[in-house]
Amino acid sequence: MSSPSPRPCAAALFDLDGTLVDNMRFHVQAWSAFARAHGLEVSGERFEREFAGKRNEEILPVLLGHNPPPEALTRLAEQKEAHYRELFAPHLQPLAGARALLTRLQAAGRGLAVASAAPRVNRDFVLGGTGLGTFFPHVIGAEHVTRGKPFPDLFLAAARALGAEPAACVVFEDAINGVLAARAAGMFAVGVTTLVPAEALREAGAHWVINDYTSLPGELAAWLLPEP
Repeated sequence: MSSPSPRPCAAALFDLDGTLVDNMRFHVQAWSAFARAHGLEVSGERFEREFAGKRNEEILPVLLGHNPPPEALTRLAEQKEAHYRELFAPHLQPLAGARALLTRLQAAGRGLAVASAAPRVNRDFVLGGTGLGTFFPHVIGAEHVTRGKPFPDLFLAAARALGAEPAACVVFEDAINGVLAARAAGMFAVGVTTLVPAEALREAGAHWVINDYTSLPGELAAWLLPEP
């Protein structure tokens, strides 16, 4: 844990998968099925360590061992994502406490944005299906950057969209690559333990770690939502 910046919190940036919803096991299931269909084996641990937070355009060439033509890459990615949406649809709901926290942050005037490498159709599926999309005037996705996490590009683009200094931003993230990206962007990082253990998030550089949004560490809550 590290003391917050002396400047007030200006913006809260949220990853999507595993952060606003608890859906990563469904992504792992879909990737595993995709790999088996192509004669490959991908462990859940490898997905968590290597692929989470990256763009499909970055994942598929590594997974397949070659660079598919653009049309084939798009088709393969959509096969996997369609299967994921089918698996997760019956379970689609916000992570506990997310709606209440977003309501309070919005009322306090904090800038809010989603910064996720998830394809647009997946973002619309989650944000529309949960109703959380109304909180986010800016949704930064894979199509807005050339590099996924652990590079800081997504979070820096979100901060620019909100007109916020990186040092006054806090990032909520479930993946190691996402925490690394937040720290590389010069932002505070909150690890959410839906994907990997708390200790792994701390080792990656998370300033705070939470299970969900029903209760925040006191120091974080005081910085995000100071009493008047």
